[in-house]
Formats: sequence, C-alpha cells, structure tokens
Amino acid sequence: MSIFKDKVLLITGGTGSFGNAVLNRFLRTDIGEIRIFSRDEKKQDDMRHDFQSRMPDVANKIKFYIGDVRNKSTLKYAMKGVDYVFHAAALKQVPSCEFFPMEAVKTNVIGTDNTLDAAIDAGVKCVICLSTDKAAYPINAMGISKALEEKVAVAKSRNSGNTKICCTRYGNVMCSRGSVIPLWIDQIRKGNPITLTEPKMTRFIMSLEEAVDLVLFAFENGKNGDILVQKAPACTIQTQAEAVCELFGGKKEDIKVIGIRHGEKMYETLLTKEEAAKAIDMGDFYAVPADNRDLNYDKYFKDGDTKRALIEEFNSDNTRRLDLEETKAKIASLQYIQNELNGIPNIVK
Repeated sequence: MSIFKDKVLLITGGTGSFGNAVLNRFLRTDIGEIRIFSRDEKKQDDMRHDFQSRMPDVANKIKFYIGDVRNKSTLKYAMKGVDYVFHAAALKQVPSCEFFPMEAVKTNVIGTDNTLDAAIDAGVKCVICLSTDKAAYPINAMGISKALEEKVAVAKSRNSGNTKICCTRYGNVMCSRGSVIPLWIDQIRKGNPITLTEPKMTRFIMSLEEAVDLVLFAFENGKNGDILVQKAPACTIQTQAEAVCELFGGKKEDIKVIGIRHGEKMYETLLTKEEAAKAIDMGDFYAVPADNRDLNYDKYFKDGDTKRALIEEFNSDNTRRLDLEETKAKIASLQYIQNELNGIPNIVK
C-alpha cells in the first residue's frame, strides 16, 4: 500500500457499506489517516465503537467529521490536509429518489459539485466519485442524478489543476445496506416467502471487495476525467433468489413475484453504445476517456465516427451470465453470508 503511505484519505458518506469496506481493507496498512465524513452522528458513533473493539491498535487512524456534502463549508473544513478523496455520499434508493427527486439532486449533483470544489481548493491529489450502472441510459431519478454527477465530475476535470478526478460505475453490490439479499434472508428465517420484482430481470452483481478494487484501479490507472467500469458478470433476479433459498433453506416454490417497482429497468447498462465506441479495454476493466471537445462543435458535425454504429453497449443481458451454482458460490463467498450461516450477527452498514 505504498501509494497511501502516511497519506490522508477522506471518504464522504463514509459510514456506509463502502466506507466500512475501505476501513477494513486499509486500516492495518501504512496509511496515515482515514477521515469519515457524514451527517449521521449515531452511525459515526457505532463505527467508532466497532473499530475500537475490533482493531484497537489502529482505530486511532480514523477521524470523524460531521457534515453534509450539501454544505460546502463543512467540506472545506474536513478537506484541509487531505491527499485523496473517495466520494461515496449519495442517495441510492430508486423508489425514494422517484418520490423526492430534488433531494437526489441536492445530494448527488450539488453535493458532488461541492465536494469537487472543496477538493480542488484544498489541493487534493485525486478524487474518485462512485457512480452506478443506473447512470447509463437513465430512466429513474436516481440514475439521472448520478448521470449528472458524472457530467459534473468530467466537466470539473477539464479545469481541476493538479487534482485528478475519475468516476467509477458499477452494478449491484451484494449485501450492502438497502440491498435485497439481507431482506431475503430475513424473510426466509421468519417463514415468509421471498419477494422479488420480476424473475427475468438481470443485474450485474459484485461484492463490496470488488467495488473497492474498482475504486483502487481507478485511483492507480485512471486518467483525469475517466469513467471506469468493471467487466462484471450478471444473473437473473430469479437465479439470485433461488441461490439464497438453497443456502438458507428457503422454499423456491414459495417465491412471490410482486412486480417492478417505480423506475426499475429489466436490465442495467454499464457502458452505453456511444461510450463503448471509445472505451479502452484494460483487461478486467473498461475506461471511458473524457470528451474534451470545446464548444466549437462544427468540425464534429462534418467528421463523424463510422465505427460507432458497429459496437454494442455493455449491459447485464449481454455480459457473462452466471448460472445457479455460480451465483450460489459467489454469494456464499461473501463474509456477510458466512457470518449469517455460522450464526454470527451482522450489521448491514
């Protein structure tokens, strides 16, 4: 971890699933300090006690800052002396963003603008903004707000000085806060049927550890203004539900279909067709370079791109599809699932 040796890392929305995963990954390394920036003092207190209990020898590396990305002054205070930022603060629940779209705009769009301004002003070396597959061809308020987050990040990168700005875009993170697998486990244990929206719906799936890997890849390999995605596999919601049933003794025949929720898609896209036309293949990842044209578009109308029409988008229907056994193995490998199977209490963060 020499790139983080003695450095200061700030994580916005740091009490969430991603922030906890980063702390578990980095706290015992040679990193200097990790700042947790969030607006919920109770979650910060829970996190403080958790790491003081589990990692008492290094818990003093964690510093807590109360604030909100909607408030630039609190960000400016927390950003002093910071080397790197992982911007994870967001409203992420599709239904709640549908009913309160301006709240999504305030956090996901204006909050990102505030975070990047504060980082640039403080001379931060690199900011990684966490986005979602729902930002590609967005049809719901959450996806639209995250698409605008990406546009803000790319626009800022054009005049960010010595601050590198990248975005990472990924799909469903299994067993993160608000995700469906913990809900299904609870339903099975209460003797209730598993509820799912639409059996044929497909979703990219990844672990929290893979989400951290993607951010680290962007940090080390991304260029200013890049959007980076992992070549993630996918499965149907039906397959995922059946895998959880087999692991926890649920009855597959009792799976209850409740219908698609507000703003949901049948499949998600990680790269649009337009992005795929210029994406750089980086092995397990794709990088989409920033569009750095200026406002003089005339020459681009005259000189088109003939290959654009030949390249398909990258979505959860045309990526590698996991079967039941593969899905079950991927789910079973998660520490959260191992804890649940062994009777060890979990806190979904």
